[in-house]
This record gives sequence, structure tokens and C-alpha cells, in this order.
Amino acid sequence: MHMMTKGQKIFNVFNYFIMIVACLTCILPILHILAVSFSSPEYVAAGMVNLVPQGFTLSAYEFAFEGGRFMQAFWVSIQRVVIGVSITMFLLITTAYPLAKSRQRFGARHFYMAFYVIIMIFQGGVIPFYILILNLGMMDTMASLVLPGSVQVFSMIILMNFIRSLPLELEEASMIDGAGHWKTLILVYLPVLKPALAVVALFAFIRHWEAWWDGLMFMRNHNGWPLQTYLRHMMHNFRDLMREGGGHHHHLIGMLNEQTGRAAQLFMSLVPTLIVYPFLQKHFTKGLVMGSVKG
Repeated sequence: MHMMTKGQKIFNVFNYFIMIVACLTCILPILHILAVSFSSPEYVAAGMVNLVPQGFTLSAYEFAFEGGRFMQAFWVSIQRVVIGVSITMFLLITTAYPLAKSRQRFGARHFYMAFYVIIMIFQGGVIPFYILILNLGMMDTMASLVLPGSVQVFSMIILMNFIRSLPLELEEASMIDGAGHWKTLILVYLPVLKPALAVVALFAFIRHWEAWWDGLMFMRNHNGWPLQTYLRHMMHNFRDLMREGGGHHHHLIGMLNEQTGRAAQLFMSLVPTLIVYPFLQKHFTKGLVMGSVKG
């Protein structure tokens, strides 16, 4: 049995302490938001709510589902994630596969790699980007949210290097059996690419779910706002939202205030991330390490 030295023991204790503090820093604010969302407004206004709800009530959630525009924005974000992640994954896979070839097998590889690295480093700017979307007729459409930035270069490099780490014999055996590139990609590579695909899918999901500025810029109709754009507006204008939604829900307005209403909607916006991450987390480390940039 290996005996740890005194230094290793001290390091482990220090490491555990740092990890516990980091976990608490992430978890406690979420628990506080959850407690506020289930608490009566008078307890929240008095500062009596910490991690346990006081005066338990579901009024803030009833208002989110019935009185405001939360569910509409939530549905827009769901559509955006499903469409956007699907497009991104297709483009990443079909881009990373040829770029994983050697220069002898794909002569233009260095040209395309240089092109992608340049566009990753240098951006055209917000104003030209806005003019481009406007001239393409994509304003107030889902296309303006999912098409720009569909090929995430960093994710493509991760996927490309993961493919390059696989034995070349896999492809050679497939080609000998008569399979073409599409069949080799779908039947041979995709099954072994699950860790890397989980990583880039998580990156794509977070990018689409957390984005707010493009909705603010390209969606002139507020009904087309994705969730994060709506939440940003809500944080500064919740009283207006209460008045808009309160016309048909007077019984709810007196049972919540700005803090409880905001907390409920903020927590609900976290739920998809909390659901998706555990399913992809087991692949995350392997996919990220295997797909890391190599010399």
C-alpha cells in the first residue's frame, strides 16, 4: 500500500477545501434563488429568506406560466437549441472529418485551417454583422439566431484532433470493405466519437441557451425574443411585465413581488442546463483531453 507523504496529505486537504468552497459558491446562490421563488413576498422583503423558503407559495411560478411572456420566450429558446445544435453538429462533423486528413490526402487542408483560425481570431464587428443580417432578410427570423456562428472553430478543432487520434486502420478497413467517406463517417467514426461529440454538443447547447445579445439585436418583435433576452429585459423592467400580465391575473399580483417573480423565472431558466449537463458530463473530460490541440 502506497503511503502518502506529509506534503501530499497537506495538498489533498488543501485541494478538497478549495473544491468544497468552489462547489458551495456555485450551489448556495442557486439554493437561495430557489428559496426566494417559493417564499411569500413579505418574508423576502423583510430579508428573512436564506436557503429555506418562508411562507411557502407557488404564486411566482403561476405568474411565470400564466401571466408573463416567460413561457413564450422559453419555447423560442427550446426551438433555437434544437435547430441550432442540430445544424452546428452537422457542420462540425462534416468539417472536422476532412480536416483531420493529412495534407497528402487533402491538399487544401492548410488553406482551410488558416481560414478558420483567422476568422476565429479576427471579427468583422457588430455593425457590419448587423448590416449583413439585415440585407440577407433574416431580421425577426430564427435563422438570425441559429445560422451565424454555426461552425464554432474551437469545437471543430477539438473534434478534428479527436478524429486524428484514432487509428488510421479504421478508415482503411472500411474503405477495403467498399465503404465510401459518408458510410465510413457515419458507421465507423461516429460511434467512437461519442466523448468528443458530447463535449462539442454541450458547448453548442450552452452557446445557444445563454445567448441574449443576438435576440436583442435581430428580433425587433419582442414575441421572438429568446429566453435570455427576455430575462435581461425582465431584470430591469419586471414591474412593467407584472402590469402587462396582471390584467388577467389580478389574484397573483398581490401574492408576489419583483424579487420572488425574478427568482422563479431565473431558476426555471437554469433547469434545462441542470438536466442536460449530468448526461454529458461523463464524456466531458475524455472528449476534451483527447481532442485537445496538439503540436
